Amino acid sequence: MKLTLLSLLIILLFFGCSQKPKIILEELPKTYLYESDFEYLPKFNNENYDDILENFINSCRTKKAKKLYGPLCIKAKKTLDAKKFLLENFTPYQIATKEGTTNGLLTGYYEAELFASKQKNQKYKYPIYETPKDLIVVNLASIYPELKKYRLRGRIKGNKLIPYDTREESKDKGVNADVICYCDSEVDRFFLEIQGSGRVTLDDGSTMFIGYDNQNGHRYRAIGRYLVKIGALKLEDVSLQSIKAWLKSHPKRVNEVLNYNQSLVYFKERKQGATGALGLELTPRRSVAVDRSFIPLGSMLYLSADVDAKKENRIVFAQDTGGAIKGAVRADLFLGSGDAAMQSAGKLKSDLQLWILMPKKEKR
Repeated sequence: MKLTLLSLLIILLFFGCSQKPKIILEELPKTYLYESDFEYLPKFNNENYDDILENFINSCRTKKAKKLYGPLCIKAKKTLDAKKFLLENFTPYQIATKEGTTNGLLTGYYEAELFASKQKNQKYKYPIYETPKDLIVVNLASIYPELKKYRLRGRIKGNKLIPYDTREESKDKGVNADVICYCDSEVDRFFLEIQGSGRVTLDDGSTMFIGYDNQNGHRYRAIGRYLVKIGALKLEDVSLQSIKAWLKSHPKRVNEVLNYNQSLVYFKERKQGATGALGLELTPRRSVAVDRSFIPLGSMLYLSADVDAKKENRIVFAQDTGGAIKGAVRADLFLGSGDAAMQSAGKLKSDLQLWILMPKKEKR
C-alpha cells in the first residue's frame, strides 16, 4: 500500500520529529530532562511564594542544596519579592524516563503515632530497636566508585561477613541492640518502619520523637503486593487502610504477612519531629521523598498530581528518601502527623508529573 503525501507528513510530525529527553545538566548525570518554562507548566494552586522562599532558604542550610544552587542561596536571603525571585532565577526541567515517559507515581507518607513504654509488660511488648551493635555497614566507594550510593550490610561469623538476620529471624532469635521503647501494636510498629519516623506517647504522658537510623540490608518488599498475590486484596483496593483492616481481621496471619518484607528498620531518638534524609525537619505538603539516583536531595521541584481528590500544582522540596521510592518520576509527599494525615497518605496514589527547578543559565 502506497503512502499518500498527507500520511507521510503525519508520520513525520508525530514520530520523525518527536522531541526526546536528554541528559542536559552536569549536576544530574543520569536524569533525562525536557527544558521548559514556567508559562508552560500547569498553573499554580494559589501558591504562597513567601512560604516557598522560606523553605528554599531552610533547604540552603544543607551542603547538598548549596552545591546545587550556590549564589541563589545567598540571593534568597536578600530578596524582597519572593515570586519575582522564583520566576526570574530558575528554569524548570521536566523529568522523564530514558524512554521519554513523563507520567509517574505520587504516594504519601506521614509521621506515625504510637503508644509505648520504656518498660516491657503485658500491654507494651513489641520492641523498637536501635541499630544493632553487631551490624556491619561496608562502604564500597573506595574500591568501586560506581557503587558509592550503595552499602553492604551484614554481621561477622567466624572470619566471614554474612547477611544480617531477616525480620523473621530477628523475631525468633532477638536482636543484639538496645531497645528504645516497647509499643502496644506489632502492626503499628511495622508501619512506623514504612513511614520512617514517629511521635511516641509514653505511658507516663511524655512524648518522644524517633526516626530512621539504619536497616538490616534486606530489600524492601511491599506487603500489599503479597496480599494481592494470595488473593486477600484486589490491586485497586490496596491502601494503608485496607491492609490494616485485613491484618486486624486475620490476627493469626499477621506474622506471615509482615515477614514477607524481610527488611527490618532500626531507629534512634530525635530532638524534633519527622526528619528526612537531608537532615531537616519535614514540612507537610512541602517535603517529598525521592529516588536520589535521579533527583538530588536538596533540590526544589514542581509537582502536578491529584491529592485528596483535588488537582495539586505546587512547589516541593526533595528532603527525604525511601526504600519503596524508585524511579525518576516518583515521589512520596509528606502529609504531616495525626489521623487526617494518615488517612490522606494511606489513600494517595496519583499520576504524577514532576519538574526540577535549576538555576537559570546566563544568556551568551
